Amino acid sequence: MDTPFSLDKQTKGNKQCFCTFTALFIPFPSAPVSTVKFESCLHNREVVFVSSDPAFSVRSDGSVYVEQEVANLSKPVQFMVTARGLRDTRIWETTVKLAVAGHAPSIPLTQVAQLSAEHCCMRFPRGSSSSNSLRRQKRDWVIPPINVPENSRGPFPQMLVRIRSDQDVTVGIRYSITGAGADQPPSDIYSIDPVNGKMFVTKPLDREERASYHLRAHAVDMNGNQVENPIDLYIYVIDMNDNRPEFQNQVYNGSVDEGSKPGSSVMQVTAGDADDFTTANGMVRYRILSQTPHNPIPNMFTINSETGDIITVAAGLDREKVSQYTIIVQATDMEGNLNYGLSNTATALISITDINDNPPELTDKTFSGEVPENKVNVVVTNLTVVDRDQPHSVNWNAVYRIASGDPSGHFTVRTNPVTNEGMLTVVKPVDFEMNRAFMLMVVVSNQAHLASGIQSSLSSTAGVTISVQDVNEPPVFPVNPKLIRFEEGVPAGTTLTVFSAQDPDHFIHQTVRYSKLSDPANWLRINRTNGQISTMALLDRESMYVKNNVYEATFLAFDNGAPQASGTGTLQIYLIDVNDNAPVLMPREGQVCERARPASRVNITASDADGDPNVGPFVFELPSFPASVRRNWTVSRLNGDYAQLRLKIPYLESGFYDIPVFVSDSGNPPLSNRSVIRIKVCPCDDNGDCSATGAVAAAGLGTGAIIAILICIIILLTMVLIFVMWMKRREKERQAKPLLIDPEDDVRDNILKYDEEGGGEEDQDYDLSQLQQPESLDHIINKPAGVRRVDERPVIAESQYPVRPSLPHPGDIGDFIIDGLRAADNDPTAPPYDSLLVFDYEGSGSTAGSVSSLNSSSSGDQDYDYLNDWGPRFKKLADLYGGGEEN
Repeated sequence: MDTPFSLDKQTKGNKQCFCTFTALFIPFPSAPVSTVKFESCLHNREVVFVSSDPAFSVRSDGSVYVEQEVANLSKPVQFMVTARGLRDTRIWETTVKLAVAGHAPSIPLTQVAQLSAEHCCMRFPRGSSSSNSLRRQKRDWVIPPINVPENSRGPFPQMLVRIRSDQDVTVGIRYSITGAGADQPPSDIYSIDPVNGKMFVTKPLDREERASYHLRAHAVDMNGNQVENPIDLYIYVIDMNDNRPEFQNQVYNGSVDEGSKPGSSVMQVTAGDADDFTTANGMVRYRILSQTPHNPIPNMFTINSETGDIITVAAGLDREKVSQYTIIVQATDMEGNLNYGLSNTATALISITDINDNPPELTDKTFSGEVPENKVNVVVTNLTVVDRDQPHSVNWNAVYRIASGDPSGHFTVRTNPVTNEGMLTVVKPVDFEMNRAFMLMVVVSNQAHLASGIQSSLSSTAGVTISVQDVNEPPVFPVNPKLIRFEEGVPAGTTLTVFSAQDPDHFIHQTVRYSKLSDPANWLRINRTNGQISTMALLDRESMYVKNNVYEATFLAFDNGAPQASGTGTLQIYLIDVNDNAPVLMPREGQVCERARPASRVNITASDADGDPNVGPFVFELPSFPASVRRNWTVSRLNGDYAQLRLKIPYLESGFYDIPVFVSDSGNPPLSNRSVIRIKVCPCDDNGDCSATGAVAAAGLGTGAIIAILICIIILLTMVLIFVMWMKRREKERQAKPLLIDPEDDVRDNILKYDEEGGGEEDQDYDLSQLQQPESLDHIINKPAGVRRVDERPVIAESQYPVRPSLPHPGDIGDFIIDGLRAADNDPTAPPYDSLLVFDYEGSGSTAGSVSSLNSSSSGDQDYDYLNDWGPRFKKLADLYGGGEEN
């Protein structure tokens, strides 16, 4: 194969030649691989090629030959070719990459060659001063961009370019690079040989991490002085197809209506490729690998290879046959090239959306049922229906309608939300005596309209036969409630009316009987056979059981059917008022001043339980007896219902006066009533109100009574004062008696003070022998078990109480008492409450010495300071005898 490459770069009028070659070869010795043609400043004339790898040679025509067998061919072979002119001192270098035929990389040969051609090894020309034909130009660097393929396998470090200055002949030059990838993060990716200017890449590059690098090259002399101006190096990472397409989701969900036409859009799948999308490495193409199920054909869908849109390509989508399709979609880069591209797959679930393309169909043409009369909310029968659309959707939910046979609206059909059945229900009572059967026509449809082009089925209509069952109906009162009018006060036994009921069961002869259900005032009775109503007592319109002149009673009518049925009826009696209630005077009390004043008067009226026209206007009169009434008082009429009572004389003594007044109503004949109004006469102030003294005087209390009340109050206060003084005196006497021990120091809980005194000599007859120590315990031992006196010691083993010596020293009393307390605490016979402990008995046979031994010596005072050491129990005693604060 013959693959020419040429690349010319202008540097201040000087041409330099570049070439990089990659080809496939067969590894046999002396076998030609390829021919490289240079188009350089020498036009391929008088050029000598030298290979850096002895296994390969380059002839003068640029042909590359295999000189010896290559041992390791698992990786591409790379070596450097140097081109040198015979009459020119300049040198050109290039890199050649060879791959074994049949083991090429996963990219096309043309692409590899193109990409490799951009990775030229470059040498900067040296300025030539010996040539007169070339004019020396100002030295400067012109560096083309450097392209480096990603994921290179090395070996590393791998040379990219050689940087040379044309002053390196006369001056020692040191080269360096700076920038991201060299001395800045990510550092240590690129390096340069400071002596010969060769720049290397030290590790494989990843374009997906970083696509380009910007470095700066520096040239200084041995002293660090800048020889050349820094130049920019742009390194581009050439993309390799090292990333598979990745779907955004592993599972995509889409839907399409059943019955959709070909070309209907279903859904879109999208895959991304991290490689360069401007190259074939990142150009993704889609295709469908499989469809499950294959009904009705295996290829119901297709996909746009570039956009990933899935559309239908055939008709026949039917949800009732296939409700979901599973599509496996493959995304491949390299523009879908299956030989070189990388692929990935995803799953597309396509749900077939239901449309109302199946009308509901009743399972039978006729249905039947029975219903008892006078019942409502009873399900007569269930209408079963079949619908192949999606359950519990608007396309499946059934709607029932009674088309004919029920003009009065006795029935309705409700849909069971679970089973979709039609429940034929009674909503208005049916009467067996009027209709013994019904013939209905029921039509069923869906909540949603049928799809376009779908016709209703003949099975969507059915007939329903309903039989009405006769039941024993209760008797019915034709007029309920029944209103009659009567005057109040009709005597007992008066027939008011006949309140009878009728049995609606015309086809069955039954007997109706009556009873009273409710009669609040117990005024009425009913004939059990014919329903005749009569009175048992007087009817009173003014009774509490009469509301708005109407009295109500309820009666029961029942038949003799099986089961027995009963009905109720209400009788309303409108009571016409008669004048049977006399008026009553109001108010019953009043107040006037003792001296006649225009404003001192009492307004009176009357109340009457009767109604019009047996109430007002009322007539008010004063009686002629006693004569003082008309002499002192007068009544003047204000209007038909009100009058005024006032003093007729200029002055009347204060007090209470009962004034009789006759009041009459306007009935025919009128009724009168004698009422008494109590008037309080009192002295008044300027405003016409009773004064305080006047109020007391009007109450009937004279001066003597007031004095008596004051004396009683004074006596009561004196008794209270005497009682308080006596209580204070008694408290002082109680506090004057001091205790032997200060109550604050007394730790005992059982000492009670009663302040009781004996009865004189009669109480001094004591049996002192009971206080003496008994000579023997025989009388105690011989007592029955469980019987003992409170002052007797128990017979059981006791704690060993200390025995006081006959002549104790006062200093031993404290120890003696402490030992006694310790023995009492350990005594099992001790009571569970605090008690007085007696350690010694005195009397005949007592071992105690004479008390006279404690008498003070006449020669001097005894020292009782040691009592302070006996504890708080003897503090008071120490204060009394030890010379404390009180002597």
